[in-house]
This record gives sequence, C-alpha cells and structure tokens, in this order.
Amino acid sequence: MTSGCVKSGAGDTPSRLKAILEGLNEVIARHRPREVAIERVFVNVNPQSTLALGQARGTAICAAVLAGLPVAEYTALQVKQSVVGHGRAAKDQVQHMVKRLLALQGEPSADAADALACAICHAHGGRLGGFITRTYKIKSGRLV
Repeated sequence: MTSGCVKSGAGDTPSRLKAILEGLNEVIARHRPREVAIERVFVNVNPQSTLALGQARGTAICAAVLAGLPVAEYTALQVKQSVVGHGRAAKDQVQHMVKRLLALQGEPSADAADALACAICHAHGGRLGGFITRTYKIKSGRLV
C-alpha cells in the first residue's frame, strides 16, 4: 500500500493541470489500480478555490477514465460517515481513524488522509453500503 500527494507547483492553470495529469498518469502506471474513488466537490466560500478544485478534480477523473478505470464519487459526508462513524467529523479525527484502520506507523498528512478515507469508504461501503455513486466511462470518445 502507498499514499502521497501529487503537487502541481507554481505557474499558470494549464501548467498546473498538466502537472496533475502527468503525476496521476505516473501513479496509475506504477500502482495499476483497478478502480478510483474521488470526493465530490463542495461549494467553498471562495468561488476561485471551488473552481480550481473542480478543475483539478476533473483532471483526476480524466486521468482515471483515460486509463480505463471506473471512477466512483463520494461526498465528504459519506466518506466521514464511513471512516469515523459520523459525517461531521473533524480532519484530525479522519486522520486518526485512517491511521488506525490501515495500521499506519504515523499519521498521514491531512490531504493523504482524505484520499485514503475516500478509498476506505469505497472499499467498505461504496458497493455494499447503499451509497449513491457515479461511475464514469468512455463511450464513443465521450465521458458517460
């Protein structure tokens, strides 16, 4: 098992999205996942942050779909409910439970814990717990 964060660095939006795409392509090639779970975007107070997050998320979905991987989406509430037991859990609670559930030596970073929690949600409850998911695939060159 492995986890980490793909950093986009500095630069304009296209360059940063390219860095995300290339980083995820590398991760997919190296670890060969069978499925991808991703957190749904929530509306932030700052519209610019929400837009940037949506663009990065779209890039992640495209990387997975282009690699032929199904993508399931979960809300933050679903992820927290699955991992901590209640949907209003704080970030440190999510980090602690991810550490315990995966028997990690140390606590993962907040971003890594969020991603791992999403994967745990998918593994434990995504298909069995009745969560509503959206799976993307390519059909005739289009996302469906």
